[in-house]
Amino acid sequence: MFLFLGNTMNSTLPTVALVYDFDGTLAPGNMQEFGLLQALGYNNPNDFWNICDQLAKTNDAGGIAVVMYAIQAAAQRAGVQCTRAFLREHGKSVQFFPGVIKWFENINTYAAQIGIDVKHYINSSGIKEMIEGCAIAKAFERIYACSYLYDSQGDACWPAVVVDYTKKTQFLYKINKGIREVSDHVRINEFVPSNQRPVPFERMIYFGDGETDVPCMRTIKANGGHSFAVYGNEKKRSLAQQLLAEGRVNFACAADYTEDGEMMVIVKRILDKIKADYTLSQHEAENRDTLNMFTALGDSLE
Repeated sequence: MFLFLGNTMNSTLPTVALVYDFDGTLAPGNMQEFGLLQALGYNNPNDFWNICDQLAKTNDAGGIAVVMYAIQAAAQRAGVQCTRAFLREHGKSVQFFPGVIKWFENINTYAAQIGIDVKHYINSSGIKEMIEGCAIAKAFERIYACSYLYDSQGDACWPAVVVDYTKKTQFLYKINKGIREVSDHVRINEFVPSNQRPVPFERMIYFGDGETDVPCMRTIKANGGHSFAVYGNEKKRSLAQQLLAEGRVNFACAADYTEDGEMMVIVKRILDKIKADYTLSQHEAENRDTLNMFTALGDSLE
């Protein structure tokens, strides 16, 4: 008897998540310094950051929440409506490291060539509304970042989401489990077997530059994914090399996103590996299914 099994391999493309911090990773410096602080009366951005540092120390407060408060308070003093549109408009002025603008198209093109579905995410302590207004906003599947609640006149009146290093880690699990909503606090804590999660950690790549990224870097690296410590100046380079030496990241790379840059070369090789691992796992699953089928057939003939 001849039994034709055919090709039973799953034709679904593996999904890979590239997750980026924003300030210092994709953009040099803080996004607020590209015009927002100046519009709020701070010609020297350091004056604003010094005020935030002092407020945080005096009140023993979280630094990210203080920055959000200080922006809102500065707008009130300056007689400026801090609306969603106002923040998005200043997001248009944000500048980026070399190659960032075309990075996403280049990665997507390569991924399509080798049979991978790539999705890009922002995981940032910056202002979501500003990121939504920047030149690369449309590249992202989801932007996880700080955001405001707005009153009936459209003015920012209270933080809606405050993203510190622990919140950043939570967003990784949302990506891992396929949860889009920040407000969903139920499914994020439900048990889901690893093999049923839309984006396993081993198919994640994380890009960050600072201390708030370290838990994410470690989480992804420890679970088989890949983490990059990105640096745009000597101070950040020292931190990146330290993180590499401590085993918290897989790679330390300059913030060069150009087509021939080191980071592009490494990411392509990671995508190659992910595709090869996925294909091999599919062959192994097919082999087990075939063996089980023949075992069942043999049992039925006895």
